Amino acid sequence: MSPHSTDVTDWLRLALVPGISPRAQRALLTAFGSPSAAVGASVTAAAAIIGAEAAHALARGPEPGLLERTLRWLAEPGCHLVALGDAAYPKALLEAGDPPCVLYVQGRCELLNAPAIAVVGSRNATPQGVRDAEAFAEAFSRAGFCVVSGLAIGVDAAAHRGGLKAAGSSIAVLGTGPDRVYPASNRALAHALAEHGCLATEYPLGTPAVPGNFPRRNRLISGLASGVLVVEAALESGSLITARLAAEQNREVFAIPGSIHSTLSKGCHALIRQGAKLVECAQDVLSELGHVGVPAQAPPVQQPAPHPLLDLVGHEPFSLEQLAQRTGKPAAALAAQFTLLEVEGRIAALPGGWFQRVEHAI
Repeated sequence: MSPHSTDVTDWLRLALVPGISPRAQRALLTAFGSPSAAVGASVTAAAAIIGAEAAHALARGPEPGLLERTLRWLAEPGCHLVALGDAAYPKALLEAGDPPCVLYVQGRCELLNAPAIAVVGSRNATPQGVRDAEAFAEAFSRAGFCVVSGLAIGVDAAAHRGGLKAAGSSIAVLGTGPDRVYPASNRALAHALAEHGCLATEYPLGTPAVPGNFPRRNRLISGLASGVLVVEAALESGSLITARLAAEQNREVFAIPGSIHSTLSKGCHALIRQGAKLVECAQDVLSELGHVGVPAQAPPVQQPAPHPLLDLVGHEPFSLEQLAQRTGKPAAALAAQFTLLEVEGRIAALPGGWFQRVEHAI
């Protein structure tokens, strides 16, 4: 539980009441001084702070079954309630605006106050984007930064995997209750984060993956971090919401540029035009954040031998037919070489019969 376990029930009696926003909860705490005083206030006194409807909801309290389930969840190993005023509560969120009154946390609470960098991007990331997200995140983690992301497929999952590879570790901020893993395909990753990193959410047990929750949780992803790196993003990507919130919270915003022909580069290019810092390697981010010291060195990556087809491919997406035209060789003859290059991880198949060269980065 929380270090202040004696008033965990009072915190839950405040936080679990439906229809009372975090802002209203903080107003009650300011007015009455403690969660126990807030939940014990008369309807008249509470109504003067949060209005009559919310005051009556506060008097009714949370659904009893939810309160009991939450207390049972908190009794499990590694599960914590981190409330405003606790030593473990992330100080960065207090500076970011609209902090939740409580966080439901699984794993290493100390990571909530560690130096952190958020890494976000497309759920439909290219193989290169996934590789970049994992490599950048691993470099940040080796430099002592915790990697914050949102447990989505694509860039988020890759960022968590990279963070878990080194000492900085990783935090996943959920858009669901702490008893839900969304998407289910990331269940094994969520378990690894609960054991070696941290899962955190402001949403109570049982909260499903409601679309409106995810933009709201993005303020916590950016709020926990000193800066936000966007790896790949379309113009309508939720990652741009995180970047906007980061700028409003006076966090640094970074973006990796890409091909002018790729829809997943357009969001990053828009951010760069708006003032985000263009980055080509992890050290660009670390230097901008004032990182000092020598990070733990990763073993050198042995570069594969040159391949004549890759010289013809370049760095833009291409089709087998295009390469056949460039080389004058039949597509069937090139297909076998493509298969070998895919197995070696040097090219990756994209939707629609396209391929892209994969760089071994960072």
